[in-house]
Amino acid sequence: MPTEHFQRRVLVVDDEPIILQTMSAILEGEGFSVRVASDGFAALIALRDAEPDIIISDLRMPGMSGFEFLSIVRRRFPHIPVIAISGEYIMEKMPPGLLMDVFFQKGGYTPAELFLTIRNLIEESPIRPHPPKLDKAPLWIPRREAGYIVAACTECLRSFPVDDSSTDTELRTAECPSCSTTVKYMVDSAVLKMLEQRKNRLP
Repeated sequence: MPTEHFQRRVLVVDDEPIILQTMSAILEGEGFSVRVASDGFAALIALRDAEPDIIISDLRMPGMSGFEFLSIVRRRFPHIPVIAISGEYIMEKMPPGLLMDVFFQKGGYTPAELFLTIRNLIEESPIRPHPPKLDKAPLWIPRREAGYIVAACTECLRSFPVDDSSTDTELRTAECPSCSTTVKYMVDSAVLKMLEQRKNRLP
């Protein structure tokens, strides 16, 4: 039975055609109007043509990564809610908010959870606050052997790699290469040890 949310517009950004097709079919089956983009550049063009009610984006994409795309979205379109979905990165123990409103691990959610999240974010959109000013940078940890973690600058919102060789839990700092802000971050050693064990089991 048709309701208001059936006419809501969703922009899905992912470089894998099968994921775009699958996500489009699932969302359109629920009544959403769906536009797709294969990378961050294409997504920015889509945003210029028409603003969606919500964005669903992958994080690892060629050309312009999801991190860079979402940093632009947060600066230029802070009123649009964002869901990030990734199978390549695990979020360190900090709540979403700087680059996105919700983070889902690929394969770790159901369509029903996705639909409910989309509806809740759209309902909150007119009164949603601006992204919070964090005192420590959110961290993203690659699931495969990489030798680095990804930090999001709390000032310009751009992301950059930092070395992950240390396993202490002391507060550390790094300089953002985009705006030269000194960024504070802290790595949970238990998370890194868990990832090290999982790396050996990943293909």
